[in-house]
Amino acid sequence: MADSTQTVAGPPQAAKKPHSVTHHGLSVSDDYAWLRDPGYPQVTDKEVLAHLEAENRWFEARMADRKDAIDTLFKEMRARIKEADKSVPQKDGDWLYWIEFEEGAEYKKWWRRPVAGGEDQLILDEVALAEGKEYFSLGAISVSKGGTLLAYSFDDNGSERFTARIKNLETGELLPDEIPGTLSSLVWVGDDRGLVYSLANEQWRTDNARLHWLGDPLDKDVELYHESDDGFRVGSSLSSNESWLIIGTSDHETSEARLVRTDDPLGEQILVKARSKGVEYDVDEREGVLYIHANDTHENFRLATAPLDNPGEWTTLIEGSDDFYLTGVDLFRDFYVIEGRRAGLDQIEVRHYDDPARVEPIHFPEASYSAGLSNNPEWHMDTLRLSYESMVSPATVYDYDVAARTLETLKVQEIPSGYDASLYATERLEITARDGTAVPVSVVYRRDRTGAGPLHLYGYGAYGLAIEPGFSTSRLSLVDRGFAFAIAHIRGGDDLGRAWYKAGKLEQRTNTFNDFVDVARGLVERGYTAPGKISISGGSAGGELMGAVVNSDPELFGAVVAHVPFVDVLNTMLDESLPLTPGEWPEWGNPIEDRAAFELILSYSPYDQVKRQAYPPIMVTAGLNDPRVTYWEPAKWVARLREFKTDGNELILKTNMGAGHGGKSGRFESLKETAEEFAFILWQLGVEV
Repeated sequence: MADSTQTVAGPPQAAKKPHSVTHHGLSVSDDYAWLRDPGYPQVTDKEVLAHLEAENRWFEARMADRKDAIDTLFKEMRARIKEADKSVPQKDGDWLYWIEFEEGAEYKKWWRRPVAGGEDQLILDEVALAEGKEYFSLGAISVSKGGTLLAYSFDDNGSERFTARIKNLETGELLPDEIPGTLSSLVWVGDDRGLVYSLANEQWRTDNARLHWLGDPLDKDVELYHESDDGFRVGSSLSSNESWLIIGTSDHETSEARLVRTDDPLGEQILVKARSKGVEYDVDEREGVLYIHANDTHENFRLATAPLDNPGEWTTLIEGSDDFYLTGVDLFRDFYVIEGRRAGLDQIEVRHYDDPARVEPIHFPEASYSAGLSNNPEWHMDTLRLSYESMVSPATVYDYDVAARTLETLKVQEIPSGYDASLYATERLEITARDGTAVPVSVVYRRDRTGAGPLHLYGYGAYGLAIEPGFSTSRLSLVDRGFAFAIAHIRGGDDLGRAWYKAGKLEQRTNTFNDFVDVARGLVERGYTAPGKISISGGSAGGELMGAVVNSDPELFGAVVAHVPFVDVLNTMLDESLPLTPGEWPEWGNPIEDRAAFELILSYSPYDQVKRQAYPPIMVTAGLNDPRVTYWEPAKWVARLREFKTDGNELILKTNMGAGHGGKSGRFESLKETAEEFAFILWQLGVEV
């Protein structure tokens, strides 16, 4: 194939326009600040758009010779997906509900049929809703309690501003009610006459809970709650028995909840307990007793109860524990279920209201796995729907008979092109970081793999989000070509509990980056791979991780993919007008008010720490409409890398001009982007496709 790069003279060189910011007497230069369109969120600046389009042309030129590889990878990934597929139906009231993909379809269809028997009913057709659109994402979907109305919301440009509509399921007609600009669940109240939602304000923050009565104009909607703290966001849900509307507000470390009767949503609201900095809690109700999941007495959370008429008087039901991280509680009529992790491994336990000592753990067949409650919509349930997978076991749906304590397999993910789990092995390792901390690592590889071959290392490490050791069909395209695939369960996630999360945030943020590098080095020392044979990837805060480690240890990595990377950390945290910022200060620190936070963030911010050195090959993605990591962060980072890097390695940036934080929508369109990523990795590591 001819060298298609001849049509593009070279990589774009962004203009340098001197600019600096000064805080606490410290000045930081930012010559590429102009890449932020002053009219954002509208991006119309011709010079900015021209630069992004030039970067896209360079990306296309450099990847043109990989087209056959991308097609091959995409075809094999697609062949592992059962195209005509549907979920296991689940009963909710008088109906059985399920979702279904048709052959070749990018999007789902939502179905139901009467439990008593009757015809299948198509209640929502995402395929039709997405027709002719470059991007489509379904937000919330909620069937009314009586089963006659469907509320749903959609985003068709990636901006994460969703328009809510209501459909009459008896006639198939859309009601005239239309609520633009939502960013929330949709909760039915008032005997299905009212809908509770939250609007995104100009900064994409949900600072409100609003009530819409069907048929009324939007200007008559009632604000049930307004949050005055810019860092907090508001969301609404139902109690498990659907008697209470729960209005919650929180940032990354503090929360507060109010209850109001669903049959009287304009009635008196009950504040469970006023917010206290650093205390997070959520609440549910049964027979006049509140069940509160809170971290007030132990960072790994306890379960407490309180009488409804004295909601702030909490009595411990399950103590907090260093060994057990209590991640959630689900109430049912006759029992309740707690979920958590012990030594980083998912646990599910059935508990009983009348006997606190009666604990019934649900046991699973493998030593390392990911498991949790799935779709369990009814208050009175005899069986629980569970999800399960591991790095070698495809996704499995179980029903758990609570009385018999037995698991029934309902569905195992089917891989049409074939899959033999016996060909693969998975391990759970511990690698010691530089400060002596043991970091868990999950690894999967083919049993016939030999020697220190290529290895792909994935990490995230922020917001207390654990990366589960789950199954991936697309991952097989690397593993079947001799790669080991490893997940580094680094600090900043809550894989090992809340302390693990805290040890990777604020002033301890650099532990996250050090853990990732030390895991890579540990995998080399154990013979899984060698320096330069490691590919790495991460997105959003995981993209920040990518930027930090290529600054600190570039020689370790042979290929880097950073998706919508949060790399301009200091400038973003200094700009409280951005949607990301005020709510993020508990995670990263507030450099506006705190000089120490300013200096710390500056010391690791990937954009600010780009230096004159050789960098590994890097592929970067961005979304023009991304409200979480704004498009200019990756654009500025790539521009500065081009200015400073001393190597001839690939550096390419692809900006999705019609998408947001999640990249392209649709199950196959998004798969094409994975194929592009893997083609880049294989190219840079010299592995044949």
